[in-house]
Amino acid sequence: MIKILNSLFVTIFGLGKLPKVPGTFGSLATVIILYACFHSFDLSSNIILLGLIIIFILSFVTVSIHIKDNKNKDPKEIIIDEFIGQSIPIYLYEISHETEKSSNEALIFYGICFVLFRFFDIVKPFPVSYFDKNFKNSFGVIMDDVIAGFYVVLTLICFMVLSSFFFI
Repeated sequence: MIKILNSLFVTIFGLGKLPKVPGTFGSLATVIILYACFHSFDLSSNIILLGLIIIFILSFVTVSIHIKDNKNKDPKEIIIDEFIGQSIPIYLYEISHETEKSSNEALIFYGICFVLFRFFDIVKPFPVSYFDKNFKNSFGVIMDDVIAGFYVVLTLICFMVLSSFFFI
């Protein structure tokens, strides 16, 4: 029973077992889940943060269990790392625009975050590639996506700073 629950967690309820692009579907599920949490259910950002922290901590244990007897230490079905990485820019956007955003504005931003995260997760610029290649354990599986999530944040900040110079 524990093994089944563990598998459901790391594959986001089996979504990671889809035959094609499971990471993309994991990122898309994250966008939908967080949009619902922030905009449909109107949950407190503190409650959402607590949930994300719990998922982050649990992921290290559950991914370790999932890959323990597996030759491939970063199997495609593990997509909880995509959930974590994709959550970073979306959560930071939501708390930085707490009262000033519309649902349509959020949808556009979520879409941009989704595309940028998938780009950085697939291309794996340094140090994303460093974690992916050098840590063949749960730490490496999770941290490469965390870094990709922060690359999205950095890209958006750079865009905002540059656009303030050119469009004011």
